[in-house]
This record gives sequence, C-alpha cells and structure tokens, in this order.
Amino acid sequence: MGELDGIDPALHDAYAICRDLNAEHGKTYFLATRLLPADKRAAVHALYGFARMVDDIVDVDVDSADVELPELPEDAQFTANDSDSTIDREASAKVDVLEHHVRAALNGGALGRSKSDRVLGALVDTTERYAIPHEYFYAFFHSMRMDIPGTPMFRSRYRTMDQLTEYMYGSAAVIGLEMLPILGTAVDRRVAEVPAAALGEAFQLTNFIRDMGEDLDRDRIYLPTDELAAFGVDEGLLHHCRETGRTDARLERALAHLIAHTRAVYRTAEPGIDMLDPAVRPGMRTALTLYGDILREVEDGGYRVLHQRARVGGLRRLSVAAPGLASAGWTSARGKLRRPSPARA
Repeated sequence: MGELDGIDPALHDAYAICRDLNAEHGKTYFLATRLLPADKRAAVHALYGFARMVDDIVDVDVDSADVELPELPEDAQFTANDSDSTIDREASAKVDVLEHHVRAALNGGALGRSKSDRVLGALVDTTERYAIPHEYFYAFFHSMRMDIPGTPMFRSRYRTMDQLTEYMYGSAAVIGLEMLPILGTAVDRRVAEVPAAALGEAFQLTNFIRDMGEDLDRDRIYLPTDELAAFGVDEGLLHHCRETGRTDARLERALAHLIAHTRAVYRTAEPGIDMLDPAVRPGMRTALTLYGDILREVEDGGYRVLHQRARVGGLRRLSVAAPGLASAGWTSARGKLRRPSPARA
C-alpha cells in the first residue's frame, strides 16, 4: 500500500509538500516516520507540515514565501501587542490571521491554491479522516503567542517547570495527542493520552537542553530559572559561558539535573509505545531512542550546549533505525498474510 492510497488525488500534491517539509527540516522525525506503515505516513507528514508552515509564516517575511494570508473580517479582534518592534507586531497579527483561517478551514471554509493553503488542505483532510479534536490546534496557536514579544501571553523566561508545562502543552504535548488517532491504539485511547502527551514534552525538553545556546542568543531561556538557580546558575553566568566558550561546574550540575528530569518524562512516555497499534511501535520506539540519544550526546560532550549543538551521528541513527525498519516490514508482512485476498473474501 502506498502513502497516498485512499486519499483524494486532488490532495496528493498537498501531502507531497508536507512530506518535503518533513524531509528537509525534521531529520530524526522523518526517519522515524519512514518506519511507520505506509498508510500512516501522509497524515503524520500533514501534522508536521502544518506546524512547520506556521513557524515559517511567522518567522519569515510573508512576501518571500508562497503564502496568501486572507483578510480578517471587520469585526475580528486582534491580539493586543504593545511591542516597539514592527516585526513582533506583524508576527502577532499573522498568528491571528492564521488561526482565524485555520478555524474557518476546519469548519468547511474554502481554501486557495497557495502553498500554505495546500498544506492546510492536507491538515483538514487528516483531521476529518482521523477525527482529531480541533482544540489541539488552537492550543498550538496559544503557545505560538507565548513566543511573540508584546502579546499578553509572551514569556521569554519560565520560572518554574509548571509554567513551562503550559507552554509545552500547546507546542509539544498536543502533537502527541494529535498523533494518537493516526497511529491507532491497542487500548482505550484515553489511557494512551498521558504517555502520548509525555512523549511530546520529553522531545521538547530535549530540544530546550540541546538548543540552550541558540535560544539564549534570541533572549530566550526555556529551562526553568528556579531549577537553574538551585545550582547557582543565573543569566550572567549563562552569558559569560556563551561569550567566552567556557563551561562551568554549576551549569554542568544544573544540566545533569534537567537531563535526569527529562529522562523521567521519557519513562512516563515509554509504556505508551506498547499501547499503540503493533505496526507503529517500531517507528515510535526509534524516535524515542534517537531523541533520548541527544541527551547522551550532551553528557558525552561535557554539557557544552552553550557552545556546540549535540547531534546524533548518521551511523547511530541508521543502527537504531535498521532493526525498527526490519520489524516494521515484518509486522506489515504478517498483516498482509493474515488479510484474505479480495478474491477469497
């Protein structure tokens, strides 16, 4: 069975765009997606393509992208933004327009032929086919606003893990929840929701640790400041380490603690793999393993996240993926053997 079998041919190019976005920007995610059964992949690409498209529209000048942002109705309300930066105010307005457009599309509104509308068309089709709750996408937009200076929701720092969890719900946990209907479960879906959300959070916490230096350059500190302060780490020390290329024992201890916390979140997520449809387990287990390996790379690199980006090497990715690929192929083969042919049905 091909990735696009059973999907309206008019949407094939839309799904292809989403697949290309995943392949270009989500190397580990794309590899794990390749381990899923073929009939699951297009929907997963649609979720990734939508999230990436929104990021690109907010972060990139709209005139340089193949997008057509519609006009809001005259009675529509924009999110207040008191930033002195035109870029921040424009980003906020783009999110308002996009959310309005997404809400309309999810409720049957017409779409055009721009690249962004075709990505949205794939998302709408996926949402309808798998009955994904719309509120997950609206939570995503809330977290987007938390990243835009000048909005009432904006935060460039998170004091506690509870505060960070609010942001991660819309930016990460809902991704796991959106995936559940697509992947399928071997148990009541509600039972699988907690580990699914935890897996999204674990991935995001891993990103925050890995990208600490890049985020600091953007005046963002996602790792909770109370957790850092408990080990004597403040902003001055972070900037000093970033600017001098040196590390510090206090920062190493803080990162070791946060890695331990993140691994605890992975442990909450891991039992959820066996709650999924057996055919998708190899791919999801590969994603969990590879993302967890990023934490090991941080440790092996001496916690130098302020100076270098921890990466899992290509050989390691292949060595982890190969057994999963074989397992996924065997699972699919067994499924085909068990299905009666149309002639015998």
